[in-house]
Amino acid sequence: MNHFKQIQHDVPAGLVVFFVSVPLCLGIALASGAPLMSGLVAGVLGGVLGGLFSKSPFSVAGPAAGLASVALFSISELGSFQLFLLAVVLAGVIQIILGLLRAGSIGRFFPVSVIKGMLAGIGLILVFKQIPHALGYDLNFEGDEAFFQPDKENTFSEIIRAIQNITPGALLISILSLIILLVWVSRIWKSNRWIRLIPGPLVVVLVSVLVNRWMLFAFPELGLAAEHLVNLPVLQWATLPGEEVLFSLDTTLVTKLLLVAVTVAVVASLETVLNVEAIDKLDPYRRTTPLNRELIAQGATNIASGLLGGLPVTSVIARSSVNINAGARTRLSTITQGLLLALSVWLFPGILKMIPLASLAVILIVTGYRLTPLSLWETMYRKGLDQFIPFAVTALVILFSNLLTGIMVGLVIALVFVLKSNFRLSILKVNRDGQYLVKFTRDVTFLNKALLHRILVQIPDGAHVYIDGTRSQFIDKDIIEMVEDFQKSAPLKKISVEIVKKNYAVHPFFKHEEPT
Repeated sequence: MNHFKQIQHDVPAGLVVFFVSVPLCLGIALASGAPLMSGLVAGVLGGVLGGLFSKSPFSVAGPAAGLASVALFSISELGSFQLFLLAVVLAGVIQIILGLLRAGSIGRFFPVSVIKGMLAGIGLILVFKQIPHALGYDLNFEGDEAFFQPDKENTFSEIIRAIQNITPGALLISILSLIILLVWVSRIWKSNRWIRLIPGPLVVVLVSVLVNRWMLFAFPELGLAAEHLVNLPVLQWATLPGEEVLFSLDTTLVTKLLLVAVTVAVVASLETVLNVEAIDKLDPYRRTTPLNRELIAQGATNIASGLLGGLPVTSVIARSSVNINAGARTRLSTITQGLLLALSVWLFPGILKMIPLASLAVILIVTGYRLTPLSLWETMYRKGLDQFIPFAVTALVILFSNLLTGIMVGLVIALVFVLKSNFRLSILKVNRDGQYLVKFTRDVTFLNKALLHRILVQIPDGAHVYIDGTRSQFIDKDIIEMVEDFQKSAPLKKISVEIVKKNYAVHPFFKHEEPT
């Protein structure tokens, strides 16, 4: 798809993502215990370099909440932010090596139910975490995705606090923003081809700024003060440590540095491949992103981010979802977002400070709901419990803990269902008028011993049993031993056992040997 042919879609979408990215980049830097400039540097490089190097049409890279806790701990462990920057550079090198080793393919091994559960979980976080901001309760920073917050509240207690402390002006702007977004997606409104080119979220931001300026003039008691607007403080650059610091590092600190680099690389890589895999499922054009190339792209971006004083970068599902919902078509929207982020810091920071957080919260709430609509939960439930339970568990664990924990728990649950299904289907028992067929339908291992034992014990006295393993490529020795033991004990119950043997059988126990 030609990038510049879609410029009328991508540039407005990039502008919308830019508005959302500013407070998120700053909030994640705050949560990481890092200079605020580092969050913006990561956002700029994630957009520009990530967009140039990546092959994903929608993925927006930048500082991620999932890495905030890693950064906070690592900075404390290393004793300085400068050493952490060096770890980020090393992490980028490791990511490039992982990409060259084709480690990105690990993303293809995660079940669809877990990937959809991840999207639903992020959607729930966006909805619940942004409700306080939509009500004008902005004590917790933007970008926080953890259930337990630094202010001793949790996701739900924060909502209760927000309801008790509503800011009327913010509530009015949120209601107006929601109405605009709903009208913008209505059939009548979308029928106009010119209106279709303007993303609804962009209109929300512009209208909210104008409305708040008007309220400050006409109804000062309703107008939103600075604490309810995008906060862009004085920014300072961070640099890598000098040679005198590097040469003075002892063995213990070098070990810690390498451990932090590996941790950042692994966490960032896992988040990237899973997020990109999820983003591809939202792509209306059904394009597939090469995951190994994505790791290399993220690695190169992290090297640049560390060198220029930025936080580690990874693909971010929230901003990528906003990108898709804003009507983006190609990577040009991601690059546009990064360029605007860079220009805004130096050229027009004053304009950014006029944007109400409430309007951005509504954009993220709508984005979150689109990731976890009730219809998705109904669809997954209709597919059966083996699909619904891993999906629901992943989503809820993400909501009540964090992204990586939810994915790991969901993966374990999904594997349990896979193993259960494999056990149930690997050995088939058929009864016809007292004649039983025990058939191995696939490879059988020691894990299937319990199932085979249960089947053989249930065969009644006097029955005739055929045991057929001719279709199995692999049969564990424990299984063969169990069949042989059953053969020996069967006459005591007047059970006759016949082993089915065929020429095409792979395992010698079931292979028919032609007479010589």
